[in-house]
Amino acid sequence: MRVLLQRVSWGKVTVDGETIAAIGRGVVLLVGITHRDTEAEARYLANKIAHLRIFEDETGKLNRSLLDVGGEALVVSQFTLYAETRKGRRPAFVAAAPPDIARPLVDRFAALLREHGLSVQTGRFGAHMDVALCNHGPVTIWLEREAA
Repeated sequence: MRVLLQRVSWGKVTVDGETIAAIGRGVVLLVGITHRDTEAEARYLANKIAHLRIFEDETGKLNRSLLDVGGEALVVSQFTLYAETRKGRRPAFVAAAPPDIARPLVDRFAALLREHGLSVQTGRFGAHMDVALCNHGPVTIWLEREAA
């Protein structure tokens, strides 16, 4: 499971011109699922993200978590995080899990974040989405947990 985390001032997802999800201060999480991923990977990464100290304290150090600052999360499924680009010029996505595996796991990941007490919005799985955000910092972090 791969997550590209971006700390944001705001983020939103639009589908067919309609805003379907929007957050203020927090994180936009682009989530990729591969074939072997299970709830264990989702649980690990949800816990890591909820407690990751990526927000400044009063001295300007990255010492506060999403929970500490009352931040929000926007979860967007992103199968292209598993793009294979080593050969040729067209990316291959064979490492990305099919929708019947990925959709429930992305939903479970969002639910696990909510279990930490976070306010969580989501994109629309399988839709062509426009994702807009204001990366604050900028802070962008790649997180990955491989299935055992």
